[in-house]
Amino acid sequence: MYFTGLLFALKKLHQLVLNSFIGPFILTFFIAQFVLLMQFLWKYIDDLVGKGLDPAVIAELLFYTSANLVPLALPLSILVSSIMTFGNLAEHFEITAAKAAGISLQRLMLPLFTVALMISGLAFFFSNTILPYTNLKMGSLLYDIRQQKPALSIREGVFYSGIEGYSIKVGSKGKDGKSIGNVMIYDHTGGQGNRKVVVAKEGKMETSSDERYLLLTLFNGNMYEEQRREKNGVDTHPLMRNSFKEYHISFDLSQFKLNRTNEDLFKGGQQMMNLSQLKSAIDSFRVEYDARVSSTRNVLQPYFLFVRDSTYFNTAIVAVKPVAYSRDSVYQTSWLYENALNQARSVKSILNSNREELENREQQIARYEVEWHRKLSLSTACFILFLIGAPLGAIIRKGGLGMPLVISIAFFLIYHVTSITGEKFAKEGIITAFSGMWLSSMLLLPVGVFLIYKATHDSVLFDPDSYRTFLRKLFTSGKK
Repeated sequence: MYFTGLLFALKKLHQLVLNSFIGPFILTFFIAQFVLLMQFLWKYIDDLVGKGLDPAVIAELLFYTSANLVPLALPLSILVSSIMTFGNLAEHFEITAAKAAGISLQRLMLPLFTVALMISGLAFFFSNTILPYTNLKMGSLLYDIRQQKPALSIREGVFYSGIEGYSIKVGSKGKDGKSIGNVMIYDHTGGQGNRKVVVAKEGKMETSSDERYLLLTLFNGNMYEEQRREKNGVDTHPLMRNSFKEYHISFDLSQFKLNRTNEDLFKGGQQMMNLSQLKSAIDSFRVEYDARVSSTRNVLQPYFLFVRDSTYFNTAIVAVKPVAYSRDSVYQTSWLYENALNQARSVKSILNSNREELENREQQIARYEVEWHRKLSLSTACFILFLIGAPLGAIIRKGGLGMPLVISIAFFLIYHVTSITGEKFAKEGIITAFSGMWLSSMLLLPVGVFLIYKATHDSVLFDPDSYRTFLRKLFTSGKK
């Protein structure tokens, strides 16, 4: 009977823990996504504003960017939600009641332990399957947007040169959005400077029905064109002037539309590949690297003499006899030195030219290896941050978004900074890709194990009074 009641209570506790975790996890995940998305917009705001982009294009870019930010938002949300969950349970003495009933902290963590493993598996599936696709879409779309020209914007009293081959100035605009006055247009399409000018007192500006052309209808104006004519070998520069009552000009606006680049051009990037594709690319790069090293050795080999027969030295010593000082011997010695110096210079030149190429190939291999380890380290980081967050919440005994959020940000910054540092060192070849990408996990895993141990034994890790008592005892014993 007691065992049945204990199982029932344990089941209820597991449901309570799961219900307490799901809400904060979803909330913190979307908050983290929103903050990171705002950071992305702040970074690329100059590339997005003023280009007349369709709202659907911006929505598509934000969608793919949100998917690209999941590797940063997911570990943070797991850390915050796990601290909040166990902090709330400890604050309301529910963990104390569970321990009094014979339920250990590890048993209480079991349902979230399973959930964390499932989230880690989903994170690996996402980074290996979905993330390469979203990186490809986001990278190609962002490239096209950054190459896009600013939207057509002709302001009053300012020359506008956004349309290729023309410089347009409009003195005034009507309230109807179409009427314009004091128009001046410089035509540079001939490639000969300001030789053709159109001036009109008034006109009308509108776009075609398919928005492919800008249509200008000018009234009561003049056209001036300077022509090149030679007379007796002298360029006379005659000026031709035409008056008109109505003049029509159309400008092609296709250059202001977003042109999509072929996505196949971006598929070679390491962020657009899954594990198998990265492994295949790394093997190919290594084969090319080894072939380059082998060819360098073959090129250098004629410059070196390798002797394995010791009898050669005896023969050489007998053959070389001391000779008396003469002009010929001095000439021969200087020639030998000059020849050796030229060969040394040739070897140095070959090594310098090949060194840069080999270093670039090493960095290329390192970048692909870093991306390969990133897909595995992401899922592992989610689980390790849960191992830190759950016992940490039980220790601090505070729920809500106050103290848990502050501590979560501190640990997440440690994780993020060590990850970036390790990745940078790995890409520069200072450490291996494995060491660089797993640096944060190797650093935080012992911390998680230590916090679980402390939480299991009801440690007062963040109680300042305990540290004051310890220091008081330490100094008192030192005086004795």
